[in-house]
Amino acid sequence: MTNHLSRRSFLKSASAAAAASLIIGFGPDKVLAASDGISEFTPFIRISSDGVVTAIIKHFECGQGAATGLATLIAEEMNMPLDQIEIEFAPADGTRYANLLFGSQGTGGSTSLANSFMQYRTAGAAAREMLITAAAEQWGISHETVSLDNGQLISGSNVLSIGDVAGNAAQLNVPAEPTLKDPSEFTVIGNPNTGRLDNAAKTTGTAQYAMDIHLDGQIAAVLLRSPRFGGTLVSMDDSAASEIPGFIRATEIPTGAGVVVYAQTTWAAFQARMAISAEWDFSNAENRSSDQIKSDLLAAVNSEPEHHAKGDRTATEEALNNATQIIEQEFFFPNLAHAPMEPLTCTIAPAENGVVLYDGCQSPAGGQAALSAVLQIPAENVEVNTLYAGGSFGRRSTATADYHVEAALAFALNGGHQPVKLVWSREDDLAGGYYRPAVAHKVRVGLDENGKISAWDHRTTSKSIFKGSPFEAFLVHNGVDHSSVEGITDTLYDLPGQFVGLTDDKTPITVSWWRSVGHSHTAFVMECMMDMAASAAEQDPIDYRLAHLTQGTSDQARLAEVLRIAAEKSDWGRNLQNDRARGIAVHKSFGTYVAEVVEISQDDSYVQIEKVTCAVDCGVPVNPDVIKAQIESGVGYGIGHAMRNEITLTDGEVDQFNFPDYEPLRINDIRAIETHIVPSTEPPSGIGEPGTPPASAALANAIAVLGMRVTHHPMNKNGVDFA
Repeated sequence: MTNHLSRRSFLKSASAAAAASLIIGFGPDKVLAASDGISEFTPFIRISSDGVVTAIIKHFECGQGAATGLATLIAEEMNMPLDQIEIEFAPADGTRYANLLFGSQGTGGSTSLANSFMQYRTAGAAAREMLITAAAEQWGISHETVSLDNGQLISGSNVLSIGDVAGNAAQLNVPAEPTLKDPSEFTVIGNPNTGRLDNAAKTTGTAQYAMDIHLDGQIAAVLLRSPRFGGTLVSMDDSAASEIPGFIRATEIPTGAGVVVYAQTTWAAFQARMAISAEWDFSNAENRSSDQIKSDLLAAVNSEPEHHAKGDRTATEEALNNATQIIEQEFFFPNLAHAPMEPLTCTIAPAENGVVLYDGCQSPAGGQAALSAVLQIPAENVEVNTLYAGGSFGRRSTATADYHVEAALAFALNGGHQPVKLVWSREDDLAGGYYRPAVAHKVRVGLDENGKISAWDHRTTSKSIFKGSPFEAFLVHNGVDHSSVEGITDTLYDLPGQFVGLTDDKTPITVSWWRSVGHSHTAFVMECMMDMAASAAEQDPIDYRLAHLTQGTSDQARLAEVLRIAAEKSDWGRNLQNDRARGIAVHKSFGTYVAEVVEISQDDSYVQIEKVTCAVDCGVPVNPDVIKAQIESGVGYGIGHAMRNEITLTDGEVDQFNFPDYEPLRINDIRAIETHIVPSTEPPSGIGEPGTPPASAALANAIAVLGMRVTHHPMNKNGVDFA
């Protein structure tokens, strides 16, 4: 395939690609007939003539356990052990594999199980009924006498493998409303002894990641990008790069976004990139240093807010004037990188009628649309081969489909005749965004004569994640980006007289959703303020929270329950030695309720996290082992970043370059994490992100017990020394 793009059409296609994820609105699922010994009963299940059942996974797998969770639902309804189910990632097909909560094919927002629970259970139940009916017809008996168990159809002495009847079963009409198993019959769903389906492949190294792809004739591409956000290329000189073995050439991107460097190997491309000299125009770039950015954000929250997100400012001010006590505090959170273990990479190869994208693809819809726009080919001619991804935390899907656009540009500028593998280095990832935005908060809380909250004035400022994106119409209302104030405006606490103001920060720094999005900072502020209010009222922090959950709603009841469980399991009432302390935080996000108690010790001023006790209510616990792993991961992610991570700038250029100065959580940072799952029959909710929001707040509240209230992150730069 060869692409012939004029500069004008090239610029137009690149611009169109920025709106890649706008494609929404797909029709109902379709059922495919049997062919070549393979039978597709629904878009989610395939059964071969040798009886192998394959779950077609519509969500990508980046370590969060979605593939195991969805396969579990099929295994349950088909009465099969989970380890007998094979998994395969779905192709790009928004008609059959759309995320029901997004309207397009993609993974995010901790929605995999929440949006697919009934879909995959129904698929499994339909396959079960079709197999039973086919067996009954073959034997000439009533289907009511046939059972399906462990891959076999049984009726008295009659026994058939499901593979024996798969072809005939696939010709039957799919039942519109198959009978689902009663939760009391579950043997796979909720089984604490069930492990992950991808453990063996990841342990043996046979699992294929996007970084593993190497196709015949493939070349590597890396980008030389502006060292400052918003900078544009003026000129470049690649004469020194020609001395690098394996270097092919360097090509300017017509949009001014940078230079594509091509080489035979990734290493050669990196070395050649370093040899290129470039001149940049920074007139529209972010040229401030971090101290100035922080100062500007704090000034904004001490000024009149740009938008009113909730409440009446005048009424809140009056309530504060009548309060017996007022607690006031500022908070600051720096930019944070996602820093997944596998940096961004994908490969585009020519195909007969289009191209194939090989990627750990979080958003096949976005990738497909980006390639379609840049390469000017129909979206249906973009095949997406989704592979495992080595982490994401939101980075592999952005509103601009950034690395997919880059890869498509690199492919097009090379003529589109050979596979091109785009690779980001760790340094690219840390210095090139997209980040959790830097955020400031200021809160004033009024207490009445009994210590209860009577007024809550909350101001916050950050760059909007969703303004200017294809999601603006859904998540921005009256100028308020909901992700900037989520966890505040929709708090479950009884907060009379609450006012929430928001000011948008204006900066070229690229920002995006980061694990738990706005909850990553709003939970910290809300839970620290609740602790400070409890202290001012001279009340126990747990009792104080419970006293502000009195409206009797189901939401409040579930939040209160995890709070009580975390307190009980952590021995909250037990006295500790003078060098130890506990802190509590509780928060609802992505439909899930999580309470965490952090116990710390202090020795020679060094703080050691001894134990984190967690209670989680995420509805039906489909895979308890996965739930515990995700809570542990979320706790570590939230605490590790709060302890020591930040992205800082000097004159607009990022200071951090790799893990030595953007240090991940270490195994010895938290000595123990204990998770308690609340039994539930409610529909499952998110689990990939909800463990993160309360974690750092519980740690801060524990540190405060020992005498230091830390409200600016990272903690190690603001007075806390960790062991």
